[in-house]
Amino acid sequence: MKHDIVILGVFVADTAYRASRQPKMGETLLGSGFALGPGGKGSNQAVAAARAGGDTAFLSKLGVDAFADMAMKTWEEAGVRAAVTQDSSSYTGAAYIFVEEGTGNNAIIVAPGAAATISPADMDLNADLIGSAKIFVTQLEQPLDAAKRALEIARAGGAVTVLNPAPAQKLDASVFRLCDYVTPNETETEILTGLPVTSVEEARVAAGKLLEMGVKTAIITLGAQGALYHSSTESVLVPAFKAGPVVETTGAGDAFNGGFAAALSKGMAPLDAVRFGSAVAGISVTRAGTAPSMPSLAEVEALLAKG
Repeated sequence: MKHDIVILGVFVADTAYRASRQPKMGETLLGSGFALGPGGKGSNQAVAAARAGGDTAFLSKLGVDAFADMAMKTWEEAGVRAAVTQDSSSYTGAAYIFVEEGTGNNAIIVAPGAAATISPADMDLNADLIGSAKIFVTQLEQPLDAAKRALEIARAGGAVTVLNPAPAQKLDASVFRLCDYVTPNETETEILTGLPVTSVEEARVAAGKLLEMGVKTAIITLGAQGALYHSSTESVLVPAFKAGPVVETTGAGDAFNGGFAAALSKGMAPLDAVRFGSAVAGISVTRAGTAPSMPSLAEVEALLAKG
């Protein structure tokens, strides 16, 4: 079956702890809150894309356990088509998320479980799904060789390819040349380019370096400052949307990428798609959690209408 958007990535169960600060090694602190919910960058992006009106399929691996049941329920409720295999010898991924209650900032450890075994051969088995997509999105929580093979298949099929390089790692030109869009945040951009990103102007310099490395267009997400769209012909800072008080920033990047993919799949111009993705992210940070924070299409359109 063909889908406009195909996203390769990882599902993890988010275990989110809230406290005034992180404990030091050997220290125990009392937290102020705990939540268990669906997460994983690829899964979050798929939920965001589907809730924003995109016809979305998600490609991954799970274990056979309660967290896998959570994943299936999450995708069903969001309207995501699950293209997954399950491995009873492994486990469904999980993530430790620390949320600093004063700021909403976060620190994360991901254990991908069965998704760590996603391979290039798995991508070949799903070549029809990947190759027929309008938009293909992946990240780096699953093995890089699988992501690269999927990008090759997507590019051969004529899809627009989006790489969200998180968690960041050094990548060579053979990967970048497969990417129509690369969407790192400030920290990821520094890792990819070796250049500091502490201002919009520094982001422009680093984005130029990404283009030199083979990327067609770089979109650097800059938190409250917005998102920098940088191609060979234009460099535009798209302001962030303020939809309300910030509760948690954990899923903001995933919200942006899912919204951006949904907008591209509907034929929006790239800058309009960046603005749409920024609106999705702007709403998501006003809510706790990752996948549960993703807004509906009606909510995004209402925010965009406010200007």
